[in-house]
Amino acid sequence: MTDSPMTTEAVPTTGTAPADGAQADMGRWQRVAFSTIRGFLWGFAVLFSLRGLYLFGQIFGTFEWLINYRRRRRYRRRLKLLLGDALTPQQRRVEARRFFMRLRCDKIFYLIFDKIPREKALARFHYHGTELIDEALARGRGCFTAMSHHGSYHVGAMLMALRGYRIVAVRDQREGGMRKFIQEMYDRRYPEFQRMRVLYADTYPRDIYRAFGENYLVGAALDIHHSRGDQKRTVAVNILGQQRSFLAGTLQIALRSGAGVVQAFVISEKNFHYRLDILGPLVENPEGGETAEMLDSAMQAYARNIEKYTLRYPNHVSRV
Repeated sequence: MTDSPMTTEAVPTTGTAPADGAQADMGRWQRVAFSTIRGFLWGFAVLFSLRGLYLFGQIFGTFEWLINYRRRRRYRRRLKLLLGDALTPQQRRVEARRFFMRLRCDKIFYLIFDKIPREKALARFHYHGTELIDEALARGRGCFTAMSHHGSYHVGAMLMALRGYRIVAVRDQREGGMRKFIQEMYDRRYPEFQRMRVLYADTYPRDIYRAFGENYLVGAALDIHHSRGDQKRTVAVNILGQQRSFLAGTLQIALRSGAGVVQAFVISEKNFHYRLDILGPLVENPEGGETAEMLDSAMQAYARNIEKYTLRYPNHVSRV
């Protein structure tokens, strides 16, 4: 296959994009706002425990669900579009409320994680299937972890970095200010994060090839809905009774590199506990080289897994 998986625009390959003066000012105000919120949340946790903070997050999320009727309605419509009659109207209302509560609690935990004592924080993470990644990395050609917009997927890189893996995260250039701010906080507290590299979606392909060659664990979400240019490699898949096109550039590079390919989902559980489910392998013989059939098969397996987790955890739906 001769398609170029990504364009070759001159953009930063690691770290954050440079900002102009207006962006820098906005960043300072954001920093003050996030620091103030972090201080309040951590003070609440010290007074009432993490369990009390989790309860606060659920109450706050319920309040958001009650007053933000437009987003509440959009979410129910999205569930109807994706799942049809698999959920009753009452179940869609319940899952919408659970979505608001889960999202609020995830953001709270994300903001204060670096303040929690290390052992206490790590005890809240649970892993299933890491042996699939270990087997892939043992071959020395890297491993690609296909993520999706299901749940707090950005927590996946955090979980694996803290487990000791060398991580390369391929992210959208337009990621929010909170994530950049928190990344700085994590870098200061955990040396594992200082080893994590960040590449943006418009990175030169050679940087991703190099990451696989250096036996990194590379993660990226493939179920992107906004266009990133006509030259982006996409593959059509059947998911939830619909046909959609997902980006396949990073997966294509992984196959060409002979890297192992797995899929991962982050599931939010009670009291700020998180479970990372690793599925696969999506490619049985990654050393066999890239073929059109292999790429299509891996992408359809990826879509089937998203479908399964969407049905099992409707309140984790984001942008599927």
